[in-house]
Amino acid sequence: MMYLVLTAMLALNVASEVLESFRIIDASLIQTLNNVQSKNNQIYNNFAAAEQQNPQKVKEWKDKSDQVKQKTMEMVTRIQDLKEEMVVKSGSISQRNDREDFNLSPDKPTIVTSKGDTLKIVKEDDLNVPSEVMINKKKGTELKNSLNEYRDFLISYLAADDPLRENINKQLATLDEKPNLKEGGERKTWEVVHFESKPLIAVVTLLSKMQIDVENAETSIISKFYSNIDAASFKFNKLSARILPTSNYVIKGDQFEAEVYLAAIDTTQDPEIYVGNTKLTKRNGRFIYTAPANEVGTFKWGGLIKFKNPEGNVVPYKFEGEYQVGNPSVTISPTKMNVLYLGIGNPVKISVPGIASEDLSPTITNGRMEKKGDTYMVYPTKLDVTGKNTSISVTATKNGEKRFMGSMEFRVKEVPPPLATVSGKNSGVLRKEDLQAEQGVFADLKDFDFDLKFKVTQFDITFSSAGGFSKSMKGDGNKFTQEQKDQFAKLSQGSVIIIDNIMARGDDGSNRPLSPVTFKIK
Repeated sequence: MMYLVLTAMLALNVASEVLESFRIIDASLIQTLNNVQSKNNQIYNNFAAAEQQNPQKVKEWKDKSDQVKQKTMEMVTRIQDLKEEMVVKSGSISQRNDREDFNLSPDKPTIVTSKGDTLKIVKEDDLNVPSEVMINKKKGTELKNSLNEYRDFLISYLAADDPLRENINKQLATLDEKPNLKEGGERKTWEVVHFESKPLIAVVTLLSKMQIDVENAETSIISKFYSNIDAASFKFNKLSARILPTSNYVIKGDQFEAEVYLAAIDTTQDPEIYVGNTKLTKRNGRFIYTAPANEVGTFKWGGLIKFKNPEGNVVPYKFEGEYQVGNPSVTISPTKMNVLYLGIGNPVKISVPGIASEDLSPTITNGRMEKKGDTYMVYPTKLDVTGKNTSISVTATKNGEKRFMGSMEFRVKEVPPPLATVSGKNSGVLRKEDLQAEQGVFADLKDFDFDLKFKVTQFDITFSSAGGFSKSMKGDGNKFTQEQKDQFAKLSQGSVIIIDNIMARGDDGSNRPLSPVTFKIK
């Protein structure tokens, strides 16, 4: 059904809406692929556990499953390498997590190579590269032959009358298209149908579907192998339903996932369960592990279950897990105060409920960020008064995958200019005695919460007496000169002093002109 949908969409013009649809479908297919692979890995783990219990009985089927696992890995990797080859040839951009400007946007299509590198697909609508690689270079024919070989390898394990043969043949079919009389009766090969003149994102999506088909075929075979193991080696007399959630916390847009299974127990004998060196005791028919949550962080735990098999041998089973402890917290973001200041470190706290801080990766479009403790110091490099070019985006690593969690825009302003003061005042009436007691002109940042200081580097003083006499003197630094102090002593009541041409240097290295200061002597 998925293939019919994809084929119908290919018949449309390659509009942005169509490309977006393929991008969404491919993302969904990749998620499905990961789920199928996890399911298969669980089956392989079951084989390993069964082999520990009874190697002679399990070895034959485990060896076969290992062969299927290797062949499947090679097939899935070969398809992934074809994706990489076409994406690179169309001009992909490598996304490196260790770069400061790394920002994996969910709006941009990407693939993850078989080596774990992330490539951004630049030309989703590229019609030439898929045809060149898959048709002209005959990579499509090579892929078809590989799929046929893989299919034949799987069904070689099945009896001639096994109904699973038909299912696998359908899943991995590579038949050419039947001639269409309305189109002149031309027969189209499997390669042409899938890859000729198709946009790059559509071909990538089709290849993702093929990977799922391969993994599903693997599931069918190894599940059949596992069913051939005699499950009666252990005798259980009670069944109960169990739910094992992936996480009890679900982020909006994600999905709640839980494994629901039927647990078999033997009420006539209890296993011995150890966590570390501590043996768990049974309460109300269940073994419960508890640990005090006194510290914040991610904590790993595990142990050993010892159970006696029907032959009387004690079989050990290892287990491990982890849990996270976080402080109770709330994140409040006032939308009208989202301001960063140029030239200084702006402290910003970033948190996502249910995700440890070490699993968060924030990036900024204007400047750089440094983590100090549980706070990020943000250093913008350009003014952005409207907040159109400065945003902090956050991705989180969850279940081994990076996910975009959101972003926030910020305005970037200059630090407000300080206020020039003498005796703590900026203007008004000043007693002569108070003026004489002062050492110089100071720059104060009023109502500014950041730890930033300015120091006056120059100023001019003009003295005006009540009789109309005026005199100007220059000052370097912020201290009054002895000549200026001598002039203070000569001032009479009603005289006016004007301090202007004031410059101050901040801790951020900026030089700022300050407003003049005017006092009338009392």
